Order: sequence, then structure tokens, then C-alpha cells
Amino acid sequence: MQGNTGTSVWADADCRSDEMEAKLRDSKLKIHIYRKGKRDKPLTGQAEASNRTKSTNSAPVRIRVGHIFGAQTSDWGGALVRTIGRVRAKAKIGMKNLECTMRRLGQLGRLNPNPV
Repeated sequence: MQGNTGTSVWADADCRSDEMEAKLRDSKLKIHIYRKGKRDKPLTGQAEASNRTKSTNSAPVRIRVGHIFGAQTSDWGGALVRTIGRVRAKAKIGMKNLECTMRRLGQLGRLNPNPV
């Protein structure tokens, strides 16, 4: 992706595959993808510890992003966009994002009414 200056990839276990890891290694990116156990092959202690470390390091970002997506899908009409055409869908999603930003601004104003 052009313009991306990140050096690491953080992702859930569903994104892990040999093909994906090969692409990431070829792009010289550091891989932080969770491991997932299988029915007859549970995670090793090392894999569980690795997942725990990844979870601890990424928690602040995951929480912040998760709350936004959760609010948009539960508070403002769900994840389904009922419009005809891409332009209208983009406009509707943009309005949801604007509403989320305005709501967050109001929350921050209530939390810190006298900013420095």
C-alpha cells in the first residue's frame, strides 16, 4: 500500500495463513498476528504467552477502535447500509462517522470542561 509507513501488522487469528505471512515477510513487515488453537491441537504455552503479550500491547488501540465500531453498529442503525449506489452509501457512512465524532467531542467536553 503506497504511503503506508508502518513497520508492523497487528491482526486477529482469522487473518493468519501461510500465504499472508509470506506476503508480509516479503514486504519486510513485522508480524503480530494471534495464534489460534484447533480442536485436536491446542495452543502451546509459548503460543498462549505470545497471544497474551500481543493482547496487552495492542489493548489501548483495540479498545478505542472497538468502541467506535460497536457504537456505530449498535446505536446508529447497525452495520447494514440501505442505500442505492456507492455515492449515497459513502455519504451515509460519512454521516455516521461525523455523528460519532460529534458525540465523542461532547463526551470529552463533559469529562474535561476546562481544557488547559
